[in-house]
Amino acid sequence: MTAIDGFRNNWLPAAMMAAAVAALAALCLLDPGQSGLFPPCPLRYLTGWYCPGCGSLRAMHQLLHGNLAAAWALNPMMVLLLPFMMYGTASYALFEIRGNHLPRLFLPAFWIRSVGVAIILFGVARNLPFHPFDLLAPGGMLQP
Repeated sequence: MTAIDGFRNNWLPAAMMAAAVAALAALCLLDPGQSGLFPPCPLRYLTGWYCPGCGSLRAMHQLLHGNLAAAWALNPMMVLLLPFMMYGTASYALFEIRGNHLPRLFLPAFWIRSVGVAIILFGVARNLPFHPFDLLAPGGMLQP
């Protein structure tokens, strides 16, 4: 394999990592709630309902600034699932670069379905207009 073949095989992971670093830098420097650079949630924009991911960008912004409480108030489900998503992303990136994954965890289908059901129930619960479910709306836990 020549150096050119190696470049052809590795340019996509390198470009993806560069894009991820640029996106994280933009998210750290620009507040998604104020900048206008980040798009609004399509479901919230069209229906007025919160999806399970609403508040995730603002929560990531808060996490990048070390504010776990504000991130939790904006989207607790994202805060809970973020370590798993990061592990999966890092494993995929290592596979693309080196050809081997991080140690893989295989979950029974029951647990995967349970997480899917929990995400759907979270999306429904955060749209219920009464206490304590109103606390699940993005920023609901920050209100007095």
